[in-house]
Amino acid sequence: MSKHEGPQPAQEETQVTPLSPASQDGKRELIERLARDSPARLVLIVFAIIIAGATLLLCLPFASRQPGAASFIDALFTATSAVCVTGLTVVDTAEYWTTFGHVTIMISMMIGGLGVMTLASLLGRAVSKRIGLTQRMLIASERKSRLGDVGSLVTTVLVASLTIEALLTAVLLPSYLSWGEPLIEAMWHSLFMAVSIFNNGGLVIVEGGLAPLAANWGFCLPIIVGTILGAIGFPVIVDISEHWRSPKKWSLHTKLTLTTYGLLWLGTLAAFLAFEWGNPQTLAGLPTDERTLLALVHSTTPRSSGISTMDVAELSPSTLFIFDALMFVGGGSASTAGGIKVGTFAVLLLAIVAEARGDRDMGAFGWRIPASTLRLAVAAAVLGASLVGAGCLALLHFTDAPLEHILFEVISAFATCGLSVGLSPLLPASGKLILIGLMFTGRTGTMTLAAALAIREQQRLIRLPEERPLIG
Repeated sequence: MSKHEGPQPAQEETQVTPLSPASQDGKRELIERLARDSPARLVLIVFAIIIAGATLLLCLPFASRQPGAASFIDALFTATSAVCVTGLTVVDTAEYWTTFGHVTIMISMMIGGLGVMTLASLLGRAVSKRIGLTQRMLIASERKSRLGDVGSLVTTVLVASLTIEALLTAVLLPSYLSWGEPLIEAMWHSLFMAVSIFNNGGLVIVEGGLAPLAANWGFCLPIIVGTILGAIGFPVIVDISEHWRSPKKWSLHTKLTLTTYGLLWLGTLAAFLAFEWGNPQTLAGLPTDERTLLALVHSTTPRSSGISTMDVAELSPSTLFIFDALMFVGGGSASTAGGIKVGTFAVLLLAIVAEARGDRDMGAFGWRIPASTLRLAVAAAVLGASLVGAGCLALLHFTDAPLEHILFEVISAFATCGLSVGLSPLLPASGKLILIGLMFTGRTGTMTLAAALAIREQQRLIRLPEERPLIG
């Protein structure tokens, strides 16, 4: 029936019913109940909806420069990579997508970088005008904050993200202007790059890649600083900003994150210089200052952002192995980085040290760490390793690529890092779908699992008798 014709009564009732207050209340109650009873499931649903929306936008004819619309699998892969702030690509981001596509990708990275728990809490607040107790427990567990501070923390996350991105944009702008770009274009490229850096998105719209900028300190230093700020996590940033004059007041989470992250960063820097100094495809033959800058960048970005100023496929096998381990560990909890998180890695190391010393308890910086935290760390690490193993097995079945390259690409997808040896664009549709699944589960799986296990922890009145099986 045309919109100009008079509607029949029955048809009019059908059209009005979905907009009725009762129907809207029912939908709101359904979302509120889901947010209250299963926030982890709500997180997965919300992330899936955002990826679906970004995919549809990238499938529009004017989102790509190619004749017709982008293929669905390429749009889905790019949308997942952007929302999960990974950075893996199957097409050239700079040349394949139009400005509309670039804006869609940038907004997707901003949303994904806020974190799944923050996103779920914002949705719950928008629907019910409050954050439920279960959501408060989940987000407080992720952000390591007090329950009463959750509402203000959500606002702090938003303000901190926008502020840091604005500062990075201002710092990057002179570099783009010095290359002769008009002011508006330079501002746009600076903004996109700032969002990609801080959210550890790893996607760039610099035609030809960043290799020509490898010796540009003014461009690469913001990449290093912005990546670290995004990777250490919002709880650490907030804690430092509140107690920057009194490091003794920093929480155990902050101290563990900074210490572990710093030691891993220094170890990576030393290993990169040692393994690549004589590599003619990477550092050999370059001036000392350029070698130093390349080493600084590539000891930082494998942890999370995946931004590279050289061809990763040219790195030595020893360096690729080091990068595998670093990507798997990732960045800090409640950060824009992926991986099993440095806090998880630190707890596992502390447990090993305590067991080697024969200590009954494990601890650090004068605090005892409960056994329940160790169980969560083991669960997150084992789940991550299992996903990586399953992904490698699947890709070995569907492709003829060497295991070395498959392992690197799989860990990069799971850890939402984005470094690539060039395998992703060569994969068949089945292989791309495997990486899409790894990016999604890597961004949402370990975090929601840890939160769900923490919420489900119970105190049993009756405990089973104890007996120790043989270990080792």
